[in-house]
Amino acid sequence: MQAAGGPVPSSELAARVGVTARQLQRDFVRVLGVSPRQYGQALRTQRTREALRSSRSVLDAAYDAGYGSVRGFYEEAAQRLGMTPSEYSSGAASAPLLWSVTATGVGDVLAVATPRGLASVRIGDEAALIEEMTTEFRGAHLVRDDAAMTDVMDALRALAVGHAAPDLPIDVQGTAFQARVWAALKQIPAGQTRTYSDVAAILGSPSSVRAVARACATNKVALAIPCHRVIRSDGSLAGYRWGLEVKRTLLQSELA
Repeated sequence: MQAAGGPVPSSELAARVGVTARQLQRDFVRVLGVSPRQYGQALRTQRTREALRSSRSVLDAAYDAGYGSVRGFYEEAAQRLGMTPSEYSSGAASAPLLWSVTATGVGDVLAVATPRGLASVRIGDEAALIEEMTTEFRGAHLVRDDAAMTDVMDALRALAVGHAAPDLPIDVQGTAFQARVWAALKQIPAGQTRTYSDVAAILGSPSSVRAVARACATNKVALAIPCHRVIRSDGSLAGYRWGLEVKRTLLQSELA
């Protein structure tokens, strides 16, 4: 799939490794945390982003990214990117992004959502968070809509105090490996922790401890992707983008 730059039929993958398609699916999810198709789609999305940034036109990008038809390109790319290919290519100048901010026990929490899911969740001071948001999404049409974001913010407030909350849809950009790490983090139950080595082993890549740590550090969706549940092998908390005190508070609240 890496050589192909995207999904490969499960029947072909299974034949290559001498197992049934069902066994391949089961083992893929067990080792990598995502299905073969999800892994392939993440690869193709990454190629799509690169093609849109480097190709002379959206049509050229469609073929450079390996799509067999323009229609398939627009349908899948729009879903994976959270906007149309043309909008992405032009810097998301017309992409409507909803956002809201709420106070919690660990600080203000600001969330940005595309039509596909959460693109960013930040923890800190409201004024600083708004400034960071407008810088990161400077090409987008940002709309504060507290009413539309009510359910999302309710869920984030619950997560901030260690309570259960509905699984929130995520729409973040990352490499295929980062997607695997983030999927693995979402499987860590509240009240439990894993070491970076544990996560690397779950992914079937025990030597990728540093890559796992980088994926945690680049997680843009706090709380919904619980990177705070990953600690060092000696039990120390290690770094956390939103501060070690926030990480400690989140872990303690989940144990309560």
